[in-house]
Amino acid sequence: MASSLRKSLRLKESCRSLSLGRRTTFRSLGSSTSHSTAGSRRALAVVVTGCIGGGVALYYVNKPVLAAEGSQKMNSYNLPKPLDELPSRAEMLKNIKSREFDVLIIGGGASGVGTALDSVSRGLETALIEYDDYAAGTSSRSTKLIHGGVRYLQKAIMRLDTEQYRMVKEALHERRNLLEIAPHLTTALPILLPVYKYWQVPYYYAGIKAYDLVSGSKILKPSYIMFKNRTIDAFPMLKKDKLKCGIVYYDGQQNDARMNMSLIVTAIRYGAQAANHTKVTQLLKDDQGKVCGAVCKDQLTGEEFKVKAKCVINATGPFTDSIRQMGSENYKPICQPSSGVHIILPDYYSPESMGLLDPETSDGRVIFFLPWQNHTIAGTTDLPCEPTFNPKPTEAEISFILDEVRHYLSPDVQVRRGDVRAAWSGIRPLVKDPSKGDTQSLARNHIVEVDDANLVTIAGGKWTTYRSMAMHTMDAAIKACGLKPKLSETSQTDGLFLEGGEGWTPNFYIRLVQDFGLDTEVARHLSGTYGTKSVDVAKMAKPTGERWPLVGKRLVSNFPYLEAEVHYAMQEYAETVTDVLARRTRIAFLNTQSAQEVIPKIADIMAKHRKWSNDRKNREIQDAQTFVFEQMGAQARKEYLASVPVNLTSEEITRYKNAFNAIDRKAKGFISLQDLRQFFKDQGEEISEGTLRDILNDVDANSNGKLELEEFLQFASVVQSGNFMGNILTDKIISKNSPLSISTDRSGGGL
Repeated sequence: MASSLRKSLRLKESCRSLSLGRRTTFRSLGSSTSHSTAGSRRALAVVVTGCIGGGVALYYVNKPVLAAEGSQKMNSYNLPKPLDELPSRAEMLKNIKSREFDVLIIGGGASGVGTALDSVSRGLETALIEYDDYAAGTSSRSTKLIHGGVRYLQKAIMRLDTEQYRMVKEALHERRNLLEIAPHLTTALPILLPVYKYWQVPYYYAGIKAYDLVSGSKILKPSYIMFKNRTIDAFPMLKKDKLKCGIVYYDGQQNDARMNMSLIVTAIRYGAQAANHTKVTQLLKDDQGKVCGAVCKDQLTGEEFKVKAKCVINATGPFTDSIRQMGSENYKPICQPSSGVHIILPDYYSPESMGLLDPETSDGRVIFFLPWQNHTIAGTTDLPCEPTFNPKPTEAEISFILDEVRHYLSPDVQVRRGDVRAAWSGIRPLVKDPSKGDTQSLARNHIVEVDDANLVTIAGGKWTTYRSMAMHTMDAAIKACGLKPKLSETSQTDGLFLEGGEGWTPNFYIRLVQDFGLDTEVARHLSGTYGTKSVDVAKMAKPTGERWPLVGKRLVSNFPYLEAEVHYAMQEYAETVTDVLARRTRIAFLNTQSAQEVIPKIADIMAKHRKWSNDRKNREIQDAQTFVFEQMGAQARKEYLASVPVNLTSEEITRYKNAFNAIDRKAKGFISLQDLRQFFKDQGEEISEGTLRDILNDVDANSNGKLELEEFLQFASVVQSGNFMGNILTDKIISKNSPLSISTDRSGGGL
C-alpha cells in the first residue's frame, strides 16, 4: 500500500509539473496499458479490488480540488448590490460602447456567462458579447445531466490517473453546488445500470460504490442494488431476458438553457453589461501588441463599435481557435470539436423519475436514456466534426440511438422512428490530445491559456464544471493582466444563489395556484423554470375567460407554456422568435410540430411589443421555421421518409390516388390546408386549426406547406411499414380503402 501511495504521489508531482509557463492544463495522463475485464475469476477479483483500492488510494492522495469543503454562504461574501430591475439590451449596449472595462468576455454559453458572474462578483467592471443568443450553441444541447462522470472515474482508477480523478472530484463538488444554488432548475435523478451477466455484478457495483466514495460529503443519495423483479418494477420497459439485477446511482439533472439564462441574468443584476446577437469581428491591440478590446457588430442593427478592456477572455466553445487566431498568428489548435446527437421520445419510453445508462453500446460509447420535461431524452453520439453555428442531426446518428434504445427495451415496446419528436446536434469543445485519435477517449477536462498577446482562453470542460472553470479563468486573468478586483481577490460564486433560487421550495407552485388561479400543470412548470421569479410571470398572465383556470393562456394546447412567458422572455433579452422557441421555452427541443404551430403566435406577440415591420415579422417566422427544420430534426425526418421505398401494390396506389384526388378537388396537384379543412367538414368533423396543421406537417416531408401525391404515397407506405403511426387523415383513408388495421392514435408530432 505504501509503495502504491508513493507511486501516486510521484504521478501527482509529474502532473503538477505540466502547469509550467502560462498555461494551466487539466488533461488526461492515461496509461496505454489495457485492462481486461473478462477472463478468470481471479482476474475479476483483481479488477474489483483494484477499483476499490485504487479509489481509496486516489481519495487520500488527492484531497479536495477546491480550496474549501462545502458551499460557502452568501452572507460571508462582499458582493455588489443587485439591481431590482434589469436594464434593457439597448441600455447595456450604450454602456458597453462608452466605457472601458476590466474584463470583456466573448461567448454567452455556460463558460462565458459563468466567467461573467465570477468576474462581476469580485468587483471587476465586466462586459460580455455573444454572437447569437445566450446558450444558442452547445449549452442548450446537452444531455441535461449534472454529473461527475462515472466512466472518467473508471479510467482514473484503472490507470491511477490523478488528473482524471481530480476532474471527477471537482465535478462532484460542482454537481452538489448546482443543486443548492438553483434548486428549482435541478433535481437528483436515480439512474439504472441494468446488468445482464453475473460477472459484471461485482465489477459495476464496485465502480458505482467508488463513485459514492469519491463524492464524499457531496453525495446526493447512496447507490444500491436491486434484484431482477424489483428492477423490472422500477423500470417496466426494460428487457427482462437474461437480466440479473439493476444497480442504481444518483446524478443531477437540469434545464440547461434556463440555467444558462439564470447565470447571465444574475451577472447582470450584479452589474455586468451584456449584449447577445453581437459579433466580434476583430481584436484590438495596444502599442505593445497586447489585446485591449474588440471591434463588434450589432447583428440586429448592423452598427459597428469598439469595446475597450484591460483583459479579453475567449469563451467561445467550439469556436475557440477562431478567436485565438485573431489574437496570435502563431497559435496552435487546442480544440477538437465533437458532435453529439440527442433525440426526444414520448414519456412512455421511460419511468417518470428514473433514467438508464447503457455502458456498452455496439461501438463502445455510453448512451443515457432519461426522463426530461415530461418526455424521454436519449443520447448521445460522439463523432469528430467541424465547428458550425448550424449543427444538424443526421439520420444515421438518430438510427444509431434508436437501435441502442431498442437493444435495452422490452420486445413489447415497439421503438419506432416516428416516435422521435425532435432531434438535435450539439458540438462539444473537447480539449485536443494529439496522441489520441478518437474523441471518445478525450476527457472533458479544461484548459486555461494566456497567449503572448494576453488573450485569456478557457477551452474544454463540461456543463457541470462551468463554475470552477470560471474561477480558474478569472484567477489566471487577474494574474496575467494585473487586474485589481474591488471586492474580492478570490471567487465568490461557490454557494451564490442564481436568479429565482433563493427562497424557493418544491411546494412553491402551490402559491401560484392559490394566489393566481393557475392550472396546476402550468404552476409546476413556472415554478420549476423561474423559481421565485415565477410570480412575476404569473402577474403577466391574462385571464382565460373560463371558470378554471382563471388565468394563463397557453401558447400551445399540449404544453404548459404561456403567452405571458413570451412577454417575460423579452424582458430577459429574447430578441428573435427562435430565442423564445428554443431557449426561453423548450418547445423546439421537445416537439417540432408544436414548435412550427406556435411560431406565428410568438411572432405576433413579439411584433406587437417590439413594433416590428411586416418584413421583419415575416423574416423572423421564416428564420424560426428554418431553425426547426434544419437543426431540430425535421430535415432528418425528410431524409428518412425519402429513403423508404414506396412499397404499395398497384391496387393500393390506385386507391390512395383516388382518395388524394377526392380531397384535391381543383386538381392542383397538391392538398392545401384549406382542402383539409373542407374534407373534414364534409366528413362532419370539427378539427381545430392547430390539428389541421399537425396533420399537414405529418405528411409534408419537404415542409413547403403543401401535400403532393408523392409525399402522400410515401407516408402511407411508411405507415404500413410500422415505423410511423398514421394521423387522423391517413387513418381515414387507409381504414376505408384497405384491410389494414391501423391504430387511430396519432404519432404525437413524431419525426
